[in-house]
This record gives sequence, C-alpha cells and structure tokens, in this order.
Amino acid sequence: MARQLDEQMAGRFPVGRRLRVLDVGMGRGARALRLARAGHQVTGLERDAVMIAAAREALAGQPEGIRERMRIIEGDGRDTGVHFLPGSFDVVLCHGVLMYVEEPDPLLAGLARMLAQGGLLSLLARNGDALAMRPGLYGEWAGALAAFDATRHLPRSRAESDGVTPPRLGPEVRADRLATLTAKLAGIGAPLHTWYGVGVFTDTAPDGAPVPDDLETLLAVEERAGRTDPYRGVAALLHLCGVRG
Repeated sequence: MARQLDEQMAGRFPVGRRLRVLDVGMGRGARALRLARAGHQVTGLERDAVMIAAAREALAGQPEGIRERMRIIEGDGRDTGVHFLPGSFDVVLCHGVLMYVEEPDPLLAGLARMLAQGGLLSLLARNGDALAMRPGLYGEWAGALAAFDATRHLPRSRAESDGVTPPRLGPEVRADRLATLTAKLAGIGAPLHTWYGVGVFTDTAPDGAPVPDDLETLLAVEERAGRTDPYRGVAALLHLCGVRG
C-alpha cells in the first residue's frame, strides 16, 4: 500500500516538494514516520492513548530533523475542523478508520475540507464487494452464503477454528462497496482518481505468520494484483485515491 501511495504522490506533485500531510487515525505512527523521513511535514491525529504513546515513543527515537517535521495531536478524526483550517493539507490519509465508523459521511466530508486544491485523499476501507471470499476460501459455506448480502466483516474467532484452518481474530467491522465510496467521494468534491486492491492473496495468512524468504516476490505479486482486474475487485481492502477538484 505504501508503494501505491508513493505512486500517486509522485504523479501528482513535483519531485522534491515538501508536502503537508495529515494522517487521520495514525495508529502507532508508522505511515506518518515514513513520510516524515521522506521529507514531508506530517501531522498525525489519533484518539487512542495507547497508540499515541507508542507513536511518541517511536518519534522520540528519530533524528532531530525528522522529529521537527512531525507532530502528534490527540483527537477524533470526525473533528478535523476543530484542529485545522480548511485547505491546510496537500495529502490526507485515512487508512483503516472508515470500517470502525458507523456513519462515515461527516468524517469523509471533513477530510475533503482539509485538502488544498488539487490535494490527494487516500482512503483504506474494508471491501464490501468481497466479503464472501474469505469464508469461501476457508470452506465455511454457510458463512460465505450469508456474506453475499452482508454489510459487515466478521473475522473468524478461535471458537470457530477447526484446529486446522488459521483463526482470524478481531472485532466485527463495517464494509464499504466501491460504487458507494465512489459516489461519496464525488459528493464531497474529491472524486475518485484511481483505486487499488490490498490483500488479494495474503489476507488468509494467519496472524503472526513468519515473513517468507521470498518477500519481494510476494510484494510484487500483491502489487500487480492490486492494480489488475479482476483480482483487485476481490481484495480484502480497497485503497481509494480521490483528488480535490
């Protein structure tokens, strides 16, 4: 996904330009730090105190120049207007947040307002068009049948594991369909520019699985699949890139 984002940023902004980046729901700050290391001015917005502490600890271990380019703010992604003026950022990231928000429209509208003219909005959402893929691949036929009409993703629990198929742990999350998100982006003035799939082949890997020796080949396969039909349409996650008109 980082490669997908880099591709979009390189295609939209001049080489060497220091961009103003907002990472909404930054988590432990890995994305924000990577962009700060690349020379950009990055603001991370996060509401979870544990995540904020981890991000600050990671930032504290960086060279002074990187520390100066990144700031961390405690706050909810739905309240961007409280912290920032409209048009304050060239790039706004919101990765893995929409799935935890029951009513995403106010959040999306707020994110679009933060973008300067021509700015890039990068979203990562659970793919509502592919909810039957994972239970189907696991041979959970009843779950796959129910997932065709579902709007939420329910990871496998340990109780459901058959002792052979790896368990999938985590909370139930909301899923979004590509057509719906495309319409929403158009409605907030940041129409879809391009989209990718994320986790086409690797979403079934068990939590804690060791990194394979041929990692670069794996990444090359996922990167190719994430931009190629029909594979990207059945990815676990959607990476959508909108541009402020």
